[in-house]
Amino acid sequence: MEKAKTLESRLRTFRRLVRTGLLLLALAALAACARDTPETALRAQLQRMQTAATERRAGDFMEGVSADFIGNDGMDRAALHNLMRAQVLGNSTIGVTIGPVEFEEKSGQATLRFTALLTGSQGRFIPDSAQTYSITTGWRLEDGQWRVYYAQWKPNP
Repeated sequence: MEKAKTLESRLRTFRRLVRTGLLLLALAALAACARDTPETALRAQLQRMQTAATERRAGDFMEGVSADFIGNDGMDRAALHNLMRAQVLGNSTIGVTIGPVEFEEKSGQATLRFTALLTGSQGRFIPDSAQTYSITTGWRLEDGQWRVYYAQWKPNP
């Protein structure tokens, strides 16, 4: 009888330890998520925008673009949105392949430099158009989200 009580007591202690351990693991996981580095958060935002573009969701892509965006030749946010819409309407498939990303941060702002292969197709297996670009983007935190406020791109030969 005494052995059964001791075994039962040890089992309760073991269960408490397991629950405490699981709780600590869950808290550690939450803490790790909350402390994303700026580089990790920016890379995730770039990935979301890439996915939105390839899934032809221009509005979702534009969520990552600042209200005062400026691009090549003075392109503003509205012109970029129109360009995205034109690509969605003109291509049944859109491909975006991003090369290695160079990250630099200073005072809550960041610069990402990368190459991107952009492809478009009107429904055929082989893309109708493809071009590689060198892209430099400027980012800043706005309401807790990284948004691009500047972009410069040029076609690669």
